[in-house]
Amino acid sequence: MRAALIATGVTLIRRFAWVLYPFGAFLVLTGIKVAVAKGQEVHPERNPFLRMLRRFMPVSDSYEGQRFLVRRGGRTLATPLLVVLVFIETTDLVFALDSIPAILGITQDAFIVYSSNVFAILGLRALYFAFEGLAHRFQFLHYGVAVVLVFIGVKMLAHHFYKMPVGVALGVVGAILVISVLASVVGPRAAGERPPTA
Repeated sequence: MRAALIATGVTLIRRFAWVLYPFGAFLVLTGIKVAVAKGQEVHPERNPFLRMLRRFMPVSDSYEGQRFLVRRGGRTLATPLLVVLVFIETTDLVFALDSIPAILGITQDAFIVYSSNVFAILGLRALYFAFEGLAHRFQFLHYGVAVVLVFIGVKMLAHHFYKMPVGVALGVVGAILVISVLASVVGPRAAGERPPTA
């Protein structure tokens, strides 16, 4: 799925340079959303793909081992395991729609874009659990991620006027993330508070 999205994105950018503008605007809006969305609860039942699945296929009340589908009373039912799979895959699609344009804002080399996504996916689960355990220590990190998205979006919107070197763009992204982490560590101490302990 990501390979198809990357190939489509690279092809569109190479054939139609103006595609960078909607990509850039999308990243700016996503960055703003990330900045204001901290603390909001996730509601899986609002996922449109899950709602579509429930509309066209009834879901059983219990798991059936590792089966995604089960037949009962002459009807095919989806198991909760299939619901979980659909939710995970659609969530990955949402992440791809954010991350792929962001990478394309740095480079249009399809190999680099694809390989960086592969490495991101390989380390995503471990990184998620690490971040989940340390999120309370880095309260400004999500602002840093938001600024990174806005920065790359603006870079894409301004590409016609100024083409920023890849090294400079990566340096700015790294600096933003380092500053957000340092602000999270130093901020509580500067305010006379002790950082939370695990």
